[in-house]
Amino acid sequence: MPLWVLLALGAAFSIATSDALTKKALSGGNSSGEDEYLVAWARLLFTLPVLGGLWFFIDIPEFDRTFLYAFIISLPLEVLTVFLYIKALKLSPLSLTLPFLSLTPVFLLFTSRLINNETIPPEGIAGVILISAGGYILNVHSARLGVLEPLRAVCREKGSMLMIAVALIYSITSSLGKVAIEDSSPLFFGITYFTALTIAVTPLSIYMGRKRLKGFFIEGSYKKVILPGIFYGLMVVFHMLSLDLTKVAYMISVKRLSLLIGVIYGHLFFKESHFKERFVGTAIMLGGFVLIVNS
Repeated sequence: MPLWVLLALGAAFSIATSDALTKKALSGGNSSGEDEYLVAWARLLFTLPVLGGLWFFIDIPEFDRTFLYAFIISLPLEVLTVFLYIKALKLSPLSLTLPFLSLTPVFLLFTSRLINNETIPPEGIAGVILISAGGYILNVHSARLGVLEPLRAVCREKGSMLMIAVALIYSITSSLGKVAIEDSSPLFFGITYFTALTIAVTPLSIYMGRKRLKGFFIEGSYKKVILPGIFYGLMVVFHMLSLDLTKVAYMISVKRLSLLIGVIYGHLFFKESHFKERFVGTAIMLGGFVLIVNS
C-alpha cells in the first residue's frame, strides 16, 4: 500500500477521532467545558505542540505576495468556520453533521468555475446527484410524513445547516489554500496557517467565553480538549505529508473516509439513532464525493 494512502487514512482517523472527542467535551456536565468558544480555542491551542515540533525539520521556502494574499484572505474565513464547526458538533448528532462536509466539492464545482474557469464533467454531475441523494437518505425515516420531509428535516437541524455553511466556506478556503501551498510548501503552509489561526481565534474565544474562562482552567475542563487538539494536530501533519506525495483529489478521497468513521463513532459512543440509514446515506455521499474529486 502506498505511503500516501496510509498517511491519508491517518488523517481520516485523526479528524474523526478529534471530532468525536470534541463532541464529548462539549456535552459533558454543566461546566465551562460546554462552552463552544473555549473548546474551539483549546482544540486549536493543543495542536501547536504537534505542529511546532515539525518546525525544526522543514526548510523555509521562498514565497511572494501570492502566498500572502491567499493567506490573509483565507484566515478570517477560517476563523468563522472554526466556530460554526464546533457549534454544529454541539447542536446535532455526528451522523447528521459530518456527512455534509461532502458538500464542499459540490460548491467547488461552482466556485472553481468562477475562480479557475473550470467546467463540470459528467462525473461531476453524477457526483452531485449522489451527494444530494445521500443527504436525502440521512433523514429518510421521516419520509412517511411526506416525500419532502427529509429535506425539511435537514433545514430544522441547526447543526446540519451550520455544517453546510462550513462546507461552502471550505470550498473557498481550499482553493485559496492550494494557491498558498503552490507558492510555498505543504508543511510550511500548514504550520504557519494553523498557528496564525490559533492566534486569530484567541481574542474572540476568550471574550465570548469570559464568564466561564476561570472555571475552564480551575475546574480542569481544558483537560477534556487536550486529546482532541492532539488528534487535530496529527490530522494536519498527515494531511500535509500525504498531499505532498500524491494528487489532491486522491488524498482527499481517502481522507473523507472520516465521514464514515464519524457516523460509526456517533452510533457507538453517543447512541445516535437511525444508524443504518445514516451509514448508507453517508456512504452514498462519499461515493459522490469520490466521483467529483476524480472527475
